[in-house]
Amino acid sequence: MKHILWLLKWVLKAAIFFTLFAFALNNQHDTTVHFFFGNFWRTPLVLVVLTAFAAGVMVGVLGMVPWWWRQRQSARMPEQAAQVPAPAPVAVNLPATAPAYADGI
Repeated sequence: MKHILWLLKWVLKAAIFFTLFAFALNNQHDTTVHFFFGNFWRTPLVLVVLTAFAAGVMVGVLGMVPWWWRQRQSARMPEQAAQVPAPAPVAVNLPATAPAYADGI
């Protein structure tokens, strides 16, 4: 079973790779990206798509950094709380027997 999952994982990776490779081969035409003040960038379309994808990943990662930081800080709090001595237990006076109920429960 383990070998079948391993083989299935590699077949899926190969399919994704060849799909992206075919996409890159089909989009080799030059395109022009126009910026401000008359600046432009002439490059194959696949590089424009790859650059836009990488920029999106970076924006997503930067957007997650505050959440990761809070999670990391909250994970460290139990370690710091373990170093603080626990308060002494409080004695509570409880009845020795439970009260008897009329219905037998």
